[in-house]
Amino acid sequence: MTFCFFLLLLLTTFTPALPRWSLQRPLVGQSVSFSCEITKQFKDDYVYWYQKKEKEFRIILDLKKSSGATDKRYGHPQKDDFTAEKTQTGCELKINKVTMDHSASYFCSCYKDVLHSSGYYIFGSGTKLLSVVKPVVSVYPAASRVHVEGSSCLLCLASAMFPPVVQFSWKRQKNNGPLEDLTSTGEEQLELSESGCITSILLVQQQKDSSYKYSCFVKHEGGTVEAQTQQDDLKPTED
Repeated sequence: MTFCFFLLLLLTTFTPALPRWSLQRPLVGQSVSFSCEITKQFKDDYVYWYQKKEKEFRIILDLKKSSGATDKRYGHPQKDDFTAEKTQTGCELKINKVTMDHSASYFCSCYKDVLHSSGYYIFGSGTKLLSVVKPVVSVYPAASRVHVEGSSCLLCLASAMFPPVVQFSWKRQKNNGPLEDLTSTGEEQLELSESGCITSILLVQQQKDSSYKYSCFVKHEGGTVEAQTQQDDLKPTED
């Protein structure tokens, strides 16, 4: 496909006659699909699928409605990640395994013939895809374990997630007993944000709590992730 053809597509009428604008936020590794409803006004046998990123608008593939055959010979670098098939009302584009590189907007289009005139492409209003990545969570004692007045600190680090928005909660357990939520126990908690990671700091009164196991729960759009301390993580260190 030449640059002139892409420019022609961008300058044609953008009529929301196909799918309505929508937003999908799948987890990385999941599959996702986009539907394109084709009305009877479109006599042309081909449906085209496009991917739009911030500075790039590219055709992915076309699908022949009569046979269901697809053509990926448009040079898209991720072409093997996509499949397309006919449906009762039109066609569907599918990504079998979502990655962060698939975050983009997706459009379908069909060519509309006009009596006694040149036809034009009509585009659907599109679907925006934002790939979601669960956080990597780890819990460990602070480098300086024993602080003033017999207190210790636990750090819960959440990193490598998208979007970078999380909610922390702490729980503790003694001798395989029930989990106790620390939200209402008065334990002091701090939260720090740096590029690419967010840390929750729990201040623990060591003299009474060193026999507990502590768990950090990180709530994220992609799901809740838990990390747990070992029983001896808060035991005093000897000088």
